[in-house]
Amino acid sequence: MNGTSVQAAESSSRASVLRRLRTSDLVFHGLTRAAAITVLVLLSGVILALIIGSAPALSTFGLSFITTEVWNPVTDQFGALAPIYGTLVTSAIAIELLAGIPSIIYGIWGLFVFAPFLQKYIQPFLIDAFANVPVLNSLFEGPPYGIGMLTAGLILAIMVLPFVTAISRDVFDAVPPVLKEAAYGVGCTTWEVFRSVILPYTRVGVIGGCMLGLGRALGETMAVTFVIGNAHKVAASILAPGTTISASIANEFTEAVGDLYTSSLIALGLILFVITFIVLTAARLMLARIEKRIG
Repeated sequence: MNGTSVQAAESSSRASVLRRLRTSDLVFHGLTRAAAITVLVLLSGVILALIIGSAPALSTFGLSFITTEVWNPVTDQFGALAPIYGTLVTSAIAIELLAGIPSIIYGIWGLFVFAPFLQKYIQPFLIDAFANVPVLNSLFEGPPYGIGMLTAGLILAIMVLPFVTAISRDVFDAVPPVLKEAAYGVGCTTWEVFRSVILPYTRVGVIGGCMLGLGRALGETMAVTFVIGNAHKVAASILAPGTTISASIANEFTEAVGDLYTSSLIALGLILFVITFIVLTAARLMLARIEKRIG
């Protein structure tokens, strides 16, 4: 009888524990679902606000808003081509934030230290070196201003590189030590272990870190605003001044007079949102294909 009572008590206690665990799981599941739905609702709200705010500009200019370079608040003529071009070029140069340092510090350093250095030494060298090389001579032509798209791209690269490096280091640490030890055991060098063991094992994480760095570079504002020159102009030379979407919004939003001017700036924000979404979606699809190929 005593044994039966003990077993019944244990069964009852086990059932009680399972019920508590099931209840806590259901609560956690409900909270995570609510959080996910909240994020989607907020994101949808942002998209809707951007669409509503940009509607006057898009309805006025249509597709020419994306394909036109003119940006003239005096005559209410606006085109997003120059900011889009500058955003893509500077981000492409930067695909590679010392963490914890405000971006405005990079901008000040870039304006007062880095840009004069480029103007005095690097840009004249590039202009002379590629003066007689087809295609490259137009890419590196013009007077050495110091500021420009190349300078902005290099500043972004300096900012983003530690971010990508930190993510890569974390995924490298996740490689099982037994794999590296086995490779060293058969006589592989450190480079061979990295190339044949560590990098294939962590390829997805490294590419993901690069894509996150690119996404960060696309939306950078303050550092770029200091050194890009803020000129609404599309130029073949990466030494020429230009602008980006985020820099244009930061420079002009507080000065925007009139509904069409404000709407055009909001439309720039919508375009930046779409570009970032496309880049990150493409990165996710690429990672999924790599994961599938690896198995």
